[in-house]
Amino acid sequence: MVSFYDFLLFIPSLAISLAIIVPLTGVLVRFRANYNPKGLQLDAEGGAEPHTGPVIHSYFGMMLRVYRIEGWPGLYKGLMPTLLSSAVITVFILFFLDAPPRHGAYKAPTAGIIGTLAYSVGMMLISLPTAIITYRSITTPHKLAYFNIVQSIRILLTPTERARPWILYLTPGLLAAEVIHIAIVVLVLGPLHRFLLPSLGTPNVSIEDISFLKLSLYIVVVVLCAAFLTPLEVIATRLAIQRNHASPEFNSVSQEVDGDTEETMEFAGVEEDVIGLRSEGDPYLGLVDCAQRIIAEEGYVALYRAWWLTLLGGILSAFA
Repeated sequence: MVSFYDFLLFIPSLAISLAIIVPLTGVLVRFRANYNPKGLQLDAEGGAEPHTGPVIHSYFGMMLRVYRIEGWPGLYKGLMPTLLSSAVITVFILFFLDAPPRHGAYKAPTAGIIGTLAYSVGMMLISLPTAIITYRSITTPHKLAYFNIVQSIRILLTPTERARPWILYLTPGLLAAEVIHIAIVVLVLGPLHRFLLPSLGTPNVSIEDISFLKLSLYIVVVVLCAAFLTPLEVIATRLAIQRNHASPEFNSVSQEVDGDTEETMEFAGVEEDVIGLRSEGDPYLGLVDCAQRIIAEEGYVALYRAWWLTLLGGILSAFA
């Protein structure tokens, strides 16, 4: 049974984690969401004009741009939805799964491959709406109040999404990208980790107990998986910030011509957008369409933005 003392100890750990993770995650989301077409675009009169949006080539370049334009408040955009979602998931884990987190982390229960897959998909479904809201709060050019939840929701969600919240799950391609990502981690990385490195992550393991041949093989597997996981993460980011609008046929992709947009206030004192966003009038139609358009419009490199973070996470998982 989870004690009140355990719960109190977790609060400062969560606060420290958010203070570090929120800015790093915000920069990552903006870097991957930034729309930077490589070719010419057509203006209102059909003439060709070069893309005038921000061009950022690195993760740390994006970090400096965010700080230069919006300062510390910009780096902490997305704090409140991250805090709320972390609190809800933590309470769910503590009181319904009866498993207190240790050292600020929670590990999925050992229940075999199928059980772990089902658990991971279930947790993804629970957290998906808050993840969408978090990504949009990070990428929006509008200033969001920390404690005015109603106003923030009106800015981040369309009237269609507010009237039918379940439409967030129907965002074209998003669920597919998330499920494929989970499947690669659970069905490929998980079993190979247990097969090649069963002793890593357990106490009292000395350097002599580690097979460097197996460790090298696992790192090769991580590199190969990162080649698939990174594009999925970029695609999921693009799809999550793509807002759903209504149409007479109730197609979540088609855009409503009238009545599905609202006037909102831009970030105070900012004369330029931190990132460029793709027009909502020409949305991605799904996972494959998103990948094809990113390649055609921005090049393969755009699918591998911050690939080293995905790779680093996979390598560190070997010691988890």
